[in-house]
Parts: sequence; structure tokens; C-alpha cells
Amino acid sequence: MTSSSRTTKPHEIVERALELSTADGCVVIADEESSANLRWAGNALTTNGVTRGRTLTVIATVDGKEGTASGVVSRSAVTAAELEPLVRAAEAAARGAGPAEDARPLVTGTPSSPDFADSPAETSSAVFADFAPALGEAFARARAGGRELYGFANHELVSTYVGTSTGLRLRHDQPNGTLELNAKSPDRLRSAWAGRATRDFKDVDPTALDAELAVRLGWAERKIDLPAGRYETLLPPTAVADLVIYQMWSAAARDAVEGRTVFSKPGGGTRIGERLSPLPLNLRSDPNAPGLESAPFVIAHSSGDDASVFDNGLPVPATDWIKDGELARLTTTRHTAELTGLPVSPSFGNLILDAGGEKSLEEMVAATERGLLLTCLWYIREVDPATLLLTGLTRDGVYLVENGQVVGEVNNFRFNESPVDLLSRASEAGRTEKTLPREWNDWFTRTAMPALRIPDFNMSSVSKGV
Repeated sequence: MTSSSRTTKPHEIVERALELSTADGCVVIADEESSANLRWAGNALTTNGVTRGRTLTVIATVDGKEGTASGVVSRSAVTAAELEPLVRAAEAAARGAGPAEDARPLVTGTPSSPDFADSPAETSSAVFADFAPALGEAFARARAGGRELYGFANHELVSTYVGTSTGLRLRHDQPNGTLELNAKSPDRLRSAWAGRATRDFKDVDPTALDAELAVRLGWAERKIDLPAGRYETLLPPTAVADLVIYQMWSAAARDAVEGRTVFSKPGGGTRIGERLSPLPLNLRSDPNAPGLESAPFVIAHSSGDDASVFDNGLPVPATDWIKDGELARLTTTRHTAELTGLPVSPSFGNLILDAGGEKSLEEMVAATERGLLLTCLWYIREVDPATLLLTGLTRDGVYLVENGQVVGEVNNFRFNESPVDLLSRASEAGRTEKTLPREWNDWFTRTAMPALRIPDFNMSSVSKGV
């Protein structure tokens, strides 16, 4: 065996790919992933498992008379023998492509990660050592209380290694855990959901979640039919997260400057500096936010309006997107920053919304004369990008509040709302807390949001869903 055929460690794979490159520039990204999961139904565990995987992405850049072209090829489970063909495929893709619009010199100067040559971090079933017994206790309590628990817990750890021909050697370990718990009545006519995001499953308590769901199932014993219409509505943090995530996914500066989004100013330009909310809302991202840590440098496997493969390794600073209710930044790459004349603002790995509120959701309910309390949103889809009008459905519990008390469960609704418009109409924000978005947690989990009070949330039609 040659030494290259024994190359298995991620940093060695990155180094070897860079050695093999004959392109003018090269970026190599190795993602080493491990995951562990538990699933349960009807108050009993059903499956569990552990997986491992590696994906290698090679980005080749080729200089030409008309500009620099790029070629990107990604493959899973690459062996040592397949490494050179992968590099050559990326180079061939670059040579066959036209000049890349986002071409910029590859990043330099980012200090190397001291653990770049270390073995990747790995998760295992041991991450559930404390959680699993507590889950068993939750099963017993649910069984005794006449309810059934369904759900899953998943923990993954991704070690990403980035090496470039300009000398960058960077590494980031990203833990990501999700817990979703659904309680149902035996006749399946009542359902309640709760979810949590976690880095290590040491800060989640399934027995506490079961107790919360038991209360909600109790509320649902009384059914109340309501028509479509506009209602004062309390959006819990998970629903706020789903809406704010979509808002930020639509916050590319180039699209705004070109007049294609809700952040475009009529007549030209962007709405940066415009007040979006009467509340002193602050929406920010920070790679070092405690409990929500994310990559402190750009990791881009492909290019788009909010990402560029040429920006790999660019530092990601803490960024204020909305400051004291005013739009402060839109996402840019180095390329789109130059096009728009706006600062470089790389995309984000977490989102934190804060308005200085101190009330819990329960305290906001107690201060409500009449309104709706939602559990979560799902099946969210865009209707109109110019206003960011979204539609979707409520799920797993919509409750009527009267005189500070939940008096029963009402039917589900389809809603039609723009998150940007909602921020302009929000009359109260509660205490910011870590939360798990229901709709988008396959793609984005690191959020901290407050509950929001919306005086006139648009429930556009009645839904038959549970």
C-alpha cells in the first residue's frame, strides 16, 4: 500500500487533495459527521441507531483571460483511490465553466485552527445516558395519565475541515441536538407538541415536557369552533423562530437592491435604516453566543446570492440585522457587497431576537383579555416575495384565552402573514429563550426568540388538521 492509500484522517485527506491540485486555486472541505438517535411511539422505544459519514468537497478555480472560473464537486465516502479523480473532476468542471461572477481572490490571513490535525469529534449513544432513563420515567407518567408519547431525539456532531491553496487550515466542530415530543389522547383526537434544541442533551427534561403536554391535552378536552378572521394571537418562541428564519433567508442584499424582495425600497435601494417595528427589537447573530455557538468562519459548499465558495474561511463576526427596531444589515458576500455598496455581512449560523421583555409566555397569557394561543406552525410556503407573504397551518393545539385563562381548544387555521409585517404590528415581546423551530429544524436549529403578541393575526381559513 502506498502512503496515500492509507490516508484516512480528515486533515490528511484535505492536505492530500491540495497536493494533487493543479488548478490556480483550490479549496477542500471535509465534513466528518456522526449521529445518534432514539425513536419512540405509544410510550415505548421503537428504534435507536448510530451513523457515521464523510463528505469531501473540492472547489477548483482556474484563471482565464475573461476572469476566474470555479468548479465544485462533492462526494461521500471518498476512498484514497478516488481522491485524485475527484480533484480532477473539479478542475475539469472549472475549465468547462465560464467566468464566475462571484470570483474574488481566495481568503488569506485567517489564523489556523490549533486543532486542525486532531481527530474528528464524534457522538454516540452515550449522549443519551441521562436522557434515556428520564424518558422512561416520562413514559410511565404518560401511561398512568392516559396519554401516549411519540417522538424522537437526534444528536449529530459534524467536524468540518477547510484547507485552501492560500494556506488556510480551519476546523469547526458543530454539535446539534433536537428533541421532539408529541402527546396524544388514546382516541387520537387530541394532540400536543413540544420541542427543544440542545448541544448535548444535558439541558432537556422529558418529564417536564410531558407535564407541559399533559396540561395542553387537558385544555383540549373542551372544543370550540371559531371562524376565520383576525384574532389577537400569542405566537410562542418556536413559531416566531420559524417566521424569522424565513425572513432572514429572504434578506440577501443583492435581491433587495434589484427590487425583488420585501427589503427593496420603492424607487431603488434597500430599506436599511428604516424602522421595521415599534418595539425595540434586536435581531442578531453571534458565532460565540452561549449555547448557540456556530462556525466563526464561512463554510460555503456552493455559491449563491448569500454565499460564495471564494469566501471560504472568511471570518464571521457578530452582526446586528435589526437594531432597536431598525433594519441594520442584509446578507452579503464579498461580491454582492461590492455590487451593492454595503458592508460584507456573511450569512449566519444562529439567530437571536430580543426586545428586552421579561414576561414568560404564561404571564402573557394571564394578561390576555381574549385571544388565541398557538403551539406551532408548519407547512410554511411563500406566496409573494415582494411582501414576503407566507401561508401555512397551525398544528397540535390552538387555544382560546379569555380573561387570562385558557378555556378550550379551537380548530386549526390556515394563516396568511408576512413576518416583516408582523414585526411592524407586534404590540408586546416576551422573554427571549432558546427554542426549536418546528418547520425548519431539519435546516436551522440554533435560535433564541421571545413570544410575540400580534393584535390582529390573519387566520385566513379554517383547517381540518389536528
